[in-house]
Amino acid sequence: MRVCVAAILIASIAHAGSPPDLWTRKAGGDWPRFLGPTGDGVSPEKGVPTTWPKEGLRVLWEAPMGLGFAPPTVSRGRLFHFDRFRDDNRLTCRNAETGALLWKFEYPTDYDDLYGYSPGPRACPVVDDDRVYVLGPEGMLHCLTAADGKVVWQVDTQKEYHVHQNFFGVGSVPVVEGDLLIVAVGGSPKGPRPTDLREARGDGTGLVAFDKKTGKEVYRTSDELASYSSPVVATVGGRRLGLYFARGGLVGFDPKTGKVDFHFPWRAKVLESVNASNPVVVGDQVLVTECYGPGSALVKVSPGKAEAVWTDKDKDRDRSLACHWNTPVHVDGYVYGSGGRHESEAELRCVEFATGKVMWAERNLSRASLTLIDGHFLCLTERGELLLIKVNPKRFEPVAKWVTDLDYPSWASPVVAHGLMYLRGKDRLICAELIPEKK
Repeated sequence: MRVCVAAILIASIAHAGSPPDLWTRKAGGDWPRFLGPTGDGVSPEKGVPTTWPKEGLRVLWEAPMGLGFAPPTVSRGRLFHFDRFRDDNRLTCRNAETGALLWKFEYPTDYDDLYGYSPGPRACPVVDDDRVYVLGPEGMLHCLTAADGKVVWQVDTQKEYHVHQNFFGVGSVPVVEGDLLIVAVGGSPKGPRPTDLREARGDGTGLVAFDKKTGKEVYRTSDELASYSSPVVATVGGRRLGLYFARGGLVGFDPKTGKVDFHFPWRAKVLESVNASNPVVVGDQVLVTECYGPGSALVKVSPGKAEAVWTDKDKDRDRSLACHWNTPVHVDGYVYGSGGRHESEAELRCVEFATGKVMWAERNLSRASLTLIDGHFLCLTERGELLLIKVNPKRFEPVAKWVTDLDYPSWASPVVAHGLMYLRGKDRLICAELIPEKK
């Protein structure tokens, strides 16, 4: 691989401190991490109009995108996007209001997808104060300054931890917890990659925590292999708990020390299957969902164990929820999510969280991603149609629609920051005014 030497580097650049805020729009907040400020697909912003112009929302700017599937993130008026052009992965920083390019960082890559999908990044940038972190599909982890894109440190996780290439490369988004950057690595003992990936074994590096400022490893934990779900850290039963829906199931761990608290096996038996949705945490219960086999499971978590409340395991064709890449969103005792391994099987569903009872299902959308905002869902289908759907556990209730010109696959969830909405399609990113500024 044409990348820098696999090592932990400490930059010789001066630490310039937090970059200034570029926003002129005052209302609203940032979207600095995967699935928003609270990591659950929920935007706290208010004032979304429920009537949209026939021609769609007002587009403020758009920019060409390279290869990949990653959504943008937004912090202090800067929009960060990670994609691939030719043989380079590229992180760009733009003015979030105008789209003007502020800086870019590139590094060479020779990643090739085993199944012919786009070889570009899957994981979005993560912004933490004055730094931004990116994890490429080949496993290169970089920490850069948010103000000007200078490299602070880097780690080649594939080489350092001997990661066997997963079906679609590396796609889990790291999470910041205190002074740590927790990364789903999933390394294996040295040796050739098994022909059947079900035979691959972990070596205690399922999760690796790095000092977020220096890149030094703090701990490694779990024999699990990596999935396309991302680690989640939440307060459960009065304690901070890390949760990772790994390749073989749900892992609970202490985010400070890495000590494994429990393991709940949950994976389809077929070879070509992945876990991709993030765990959904409500109180002391956690929902995991996948679309290749067993569907969903709700588990009750207590110190040292996770016990099933209900599961789809013994159901045939009537699974409660079978989300593919999107993470379902919880609202007042119900979860809403898009299921279906293939587009022809797609269903948007509302499911009672406590029981798994299906409240309603809508089949005519293709697979979709959801963002909850102001009592509604922004629902972006993989064909580029955007719907505004009222939160209603009794029936599917769309209230507005915009048929954008974004191309398939539009697999990234809508991002909202300071009233502006960012939608990523196959090769373009558009910024539209979702919430008009008050005069």
